[in-house]
Amino acid sequence: MATDALRDPFPDLLIAIPVVMLACKAGAQLLRRVGQPPVVGEIVVGILLGPSLLGWLWPDAQAWLFPTSVLPYIGVLGNLGLAAFMFLVGLELDLGSLRGHSKTAVMVSQASIALPLGLGSLLALGMYRKFAPEGVDRLPFVLFIAVSMSITAFPVLARILTDRGLYRTRVGALAMACAAVDDVTAWCLLAAVVAVSTSGSPTEALTTALLAAGFLLLMLVVVRPLLARWAARAERKYSNSVVLVVLFSGLCLASLATDEIGVHALFGAFVFGVITPRGPEVIRQSADSLRAFTVPVLLPLFFVTTGLKTDVSVLAGDPTQWLWAMAVLAVAVLAKWGGGAGAARLAGQSWRDALSIGALMNCRGLTELVVLNIGLSLGVIGQNLFTILVLMALITTAVTSPALSAIRKSHPLDEDHDLATNGSADVPARQDRVKEPAAAVAAR
Repeated sequence: MATDALRDPFPDLLIAIPVVMLACKAGAQLLRRVGQPPVVGEIVVGILLGPSLLGWLWPDAQAWLFPTSVLPYIGVLGNLGLAAFMFLVGLELDLGSLRGHSKTAVMVSQASIALPLGLGSLLALGMYRKFAPEGVDRLPFVLFIAVSMSITAFPVLARILTDRGLYRTRVGALAMACAAVDDVTAWCLLAAVVAVSTSGSPTEALTTALLAAGFLLLMLVVVRPLLARWAARAERKYSNSVVLVVLFSGLCLASLATDEIGVHALFGAFVFGVITPRGPEVIRQSADSLRAFTVPVLLPLFFVTTGLKTDVSVLAGDPTQWLWAMAVLAVAVLAKWGGGAGAARLAGQSWRDALSIGALMNCRGLTELVVLNIGLSLGVIGQNLFTILVLMALITTAVTSPALSAIRKSHPLDEDHDLATNGSADVPARQDRVKEPAAAVAAR
């Protein structure tokens, strides 16, 4: 019998990929029936296919489904899907949604980042001795935990607002504006943390930061106007397939650039999405084509890759780890929800709207998993802490929708005021009342 090192991985991929896709789709549909965003079901399925359940109950079946020869290919395909997904997230970031909400959005988003950064840093200092991998300095460990506490899942938030009919309301527009600012800030902070983690000296970290700043400047000042002019011509001259090839090539090259700089490939894909023009119909159609393949086919492979790294059993033998897990969850919810709600209230929002915004900002979803996998791949966190943080991401995402239901039902008469604001100048004009926003589609 051939060893895993010598066997051809292609037949194994032909088994693993459809099993993963179908299982994630089934999990997403099942959880959606009980009012959860589909990503919660996909995360759960990924964990169940890993050592936490399948590998524990039936290790031979897991070894057959995911032999070691196929794991690198699943990881590569999952990462390729992530790069495309981050491009789509950047493309959907509509900074025009800040119109009429800019001061409140900046205040809420920065508060919902600053408080998690502060409390997360204090928590990380206490966790350092127990959870930091050997050889990891205190600074990158603390910075990474702090940033991981400050994440909001922009696409999942859009999906929840759409499913609940709140996307076009005043509180929905404000929440999306806050999440947009939060997303940009969090990814910039993560890029800085990656630079610190991968640099061997302060000089190297500074060099990486300067190169990253130069990359951003180049993309905004040079690439963005060139891409806008090309997109205007593409509307008349090129087919969707040509535009799709150019966009995919662009996100790959941008990812390569930031990977070489040292701030992770996904940051480049995100930035390329942000600078891509949204107006031309051919861009939107090409993005829809990319999304139609990436979300149902490639992203499930990322969920399974995450699930294979998540082992709840490693926490079972040490009750103190569960106490730390509860502390992580408590700090995550208090800092993110409390920071967002408190800032919204200080900005003049009603208690109901403030608590709603806080609950939405506490939604971490897929974006958090991306960040955690970056930390694990860099060796900044180990498997135990990775598992704790994955569980935190799952719980904070799962609690968002029921918490929002409870908050919105507490003052049902106020809903009419929200709905009455539809079509006002404060709501982005490009959002359509009937058509589901593409960011929400990407969260499926």
